[in-house]
Parts: sequence; C-alpha cells; structure tokens
Amino acid sequence: MGTLAVSPCYDLYVGSMHIPDGYLSPSTCAALYVGAAPFWYVALRRLKRLLTTRLVPLLSVFAAFCFVVMMFNLPLPGGTTGHAVGVGIASIVLGPWASILAVSIALFIQAVFFGDGGITALGANCLNMAVAGSLVSYLAYRAISGRSPIDSPRRVLAAGVAGYLGVNVAALLAAIEFGVQPMLFHDASGAPLYAPYPLSIAIPAMMIGHLTIAGVAEFVVSAGLVAWLQRSHPSLLRGTAPGAPEAANENDAAGWRAVRPLLAGLAALMLLTPIGILAAGSAWGEWSPADFANPAARRQIATASSNQNPPTRVPHGLELLSTVWTAPIPAYAPRFLRSQSFGYFLSAAFGAGLILLTALVADRLFERRRRSG
Repeated sequence: MGTLAVSPCYDLYVGSMHIPDGYLSPSTCAALYVGAAPFWYVALRRLKRLLTTRLVPLLSVFAAFCFVVMMFNLPLPGGTTGHAVGVGIASIVLGPWASILAVSIALFIQAVFFGDGGITALGANCLNMAVAGSLVSYLAYRAISGRSPIDSPRRVLAAGVAGYLGVNVAALLAAIEFGVQPMLFHDASGAPLYAPYPLSIAIPAMMIGHLTIAGVAEFVVSAGLVAWLQRSHPSLLRGTAPGAPEAANENDAAGWRAVRPLLAGLAALMLLTPIGILAAGSAWGEWSPADFANPAARRQIATASSNQNPPTRVPHGLELLSTVWTAPIPAYAPRFLRSQSFGYFLSAAFGAGLILLTALVADRLFERRRRSG
C-alpha cells in the first residue's frame, strides 16, 4: 500500500497490501479481475445515474485523498511498513459504490505510473481494498451509527471502527491470496512459482502489523475526518445517514464549491508527504527478484516471516511476471531528481493532480450534456 522503504542495502520498495506483479499466478489474477468486474459494473451504473455537479468533485477529491494517504508509511512489527488507505472515510462520505470507484482510481494511478501494485494484480488489489474495504466499512458504519444525529459522537466512533475493519479485511484477503500460491502453484520439486510463503506465515505476517498499527491509523483518519466534517461541513455526511436528524449548521453547498475545504486539506497533506519515506523497511510480500540473492534483504525477509528463510532462488513465475510493466516513475522517485523528499512530494502532486484534472474535464463535459438534455 504505497510504501517506499529506504535502505542502503537494496532497492526502494512500494507497497504493503499492494500485491506486485509476479506474486500471484496468471489464473489467480484473472479470477480476481473477474471477481472485481461485477462491482465495477454496478458502481459505474449507479454513478451514471448520480452524475450531479456534487458527486464528480467529491469522487475525485476522495480518490486523490486515498492516493496521497497511502503514501504515508508506518513502521510495522518485523521491520516492514504499512499505511492507512482512506477507504473508511471514502465509503462514509461517498457511499460504498462511489467509494469502490474512488479507491480503484487511486490504485490504478499508483500501479500504472508508480509501480505501486502490479498491473496483473490490479484486480486483486481493487477487490481487496476498493471493493471489500468499501463494503465492510460502509456496513460497519451504518450498523454502529444507526439513526444518531449527524453531529453525534457515536458517528465518530462508528467511522473509526468502520475504517479499522475495512483495512484489516483487505489485509486478510491479500494474506490469503499470498498464502495459497505455494500450495497451488509449484514446480516438480515443490519450489513455489509465485509468492513463496504459505498461509501459516502470510496471515500472521500481514495481520499483526495491520491489527496493531495500520488499522489504528485508519481508525484515526476515519474518525478524525468525520469529527472535522461534523463541525465544518456536516452535509457531506448526509448521504450515508438516512433518517438522521439534521445538524444545526448543515447546509447544501454542492459542486466544486462544496469541496473547497477538502481541497485545502488535500494540499496540506501533499506538502507533508515526505514524512512518508521516513519509515525504513520493505512492505511484506513485495520483495524484488534481486532481493532473493541479496544477503541483507534475505535477512529482513526472514525476520518478517517468522524467521523462515525465503527460497534460495527467485520463484520462476515471479521472476517472469515481475517485468510485465515498468512504471515511468517507479517507487515515487523521479529519476531526474536527486532529492528523494522533493521527488516524493512531486509524485504526490502529480498523482493527485492527474485525478483532479481528469475529474474537472469530465465534470465540464457532463455539465454540457446536462444542459443540452
């Protein structure tokens, strides 16, 4: 999930929970694309009916927010890294279907331009984070918040729990997808062809850090933003609070005007993105082929994997598929810049700006269509 680890011993990484190319078999990737496709279809159908001047700006802002927040890396047990996703607050403000599209857009930009998550594994990453994360977060929020007022503290707690559950369900699905690979796909000698560690190692390795740290970060992000919206823009919480009494300061501002405070917050967040490269260590399960021959990297892999050494050779399928796509700005590090921090910031600005600019153009086109009937 958008992790950039800094180490003098081996390459830069992107990642926790963003499954790279080569870690899932082609048949697994195809099955997970098929699994995500119906949710994308329903989400697009619902979005088509809701293309108002209010929804497109909100969708783009939360897609950009998810993109940026995944760049803030946190140190996890075992020397790995992880981060929040933003799926909790996205599902609360946008609803589950628009949240699925917003998070999927963020994951697409990360994979295509920055190599954060594989092209072949994009369906898996979207199914885990965008689909499962959004649906679980939304259902938990609705169940806990009930019909409480928009400005109720109960909604703040509900948002935190929703984000915590959403990101941990996504991590669990990724761990299962990693863990079944050596069981299902291996050569005649039993050597794994793709992800090398079984369920007994993959699940604890992924879940301990997400249950204790990354999930808590998602809790804080979701709860904190709902508390802020309750005071500054409670109308943005109305869409997922049917039957709730109105807040005293609720208003009905729409379109790009409604998201101005969110855009200001997003800009401030982008300025802070260099903090995201301070956490050292790679994301679990996202090692490059070169790491399997690097003594320092192998030690870190073993430490993060219940002290089980990785295979002495790169899994054959992993090595082949890892070169399927070369991102133009790999690891959020533009090659023409020497400053790692400034390059990280520019990557955040480019990714978020691309999402917002595309949405602005689309919104203008939709507005023309609406005016012409």
